[in-house]
Amino acid sequence: MKQTRFTRWLSFILCMALIAAMALFTTGCKDNETEKPADANAGDLALPVEDGAELGEGKLSFSLLIADKDGNETNVTVHTDEKTVGDALTSLGILEGEEGPYGLYIKSVNGIAADYDKDGVYWAFYVGEEYASTGVDMTDIEDGASYALKVEK
Repeated sequence: MKQTRFTRWLSFILCMALIAAMALFTTGCKDNETEKPADANAGDLALPVEDGAELGEGKLSFSLLIADKDGNETNVTVHTDEKTVGDALTSLGILEGEEGPYGLYIKSVNGIAADYDKDGVYWAFYVGEEYASTGVDMTDIEDGASYALKVEK
């Protein structure tokens, strides 16, 4: 009888120790990322950016038109020291994509996704009024130029 009571108490104490250890473990696994101040050059922009926004800092500047599948347009001016349009937009957090066999495949712009496999639409890149002959990540920035990213079928 005493052995059974001792076993029960030991089980109870071990269970409480396990619960306490689990509580400490989950508290220790909390995401300890500290809040960072918003810095336009660090990709911390709140998306979507508003029409007419001036983004980034740098010697070069260009205008960017973003047109979604519903025809809504957002015009922004980008200031940067990056070499390519893709690098400038990626560093600001405006553009997200993944590397493919032909360069950067754009997945979303200004928080707007375009998925060809799902919807049959994609992000088209324009230099001025003309469809670009190079990808956004291979197009060098020309100071004062205008570029566009439009959702197309």
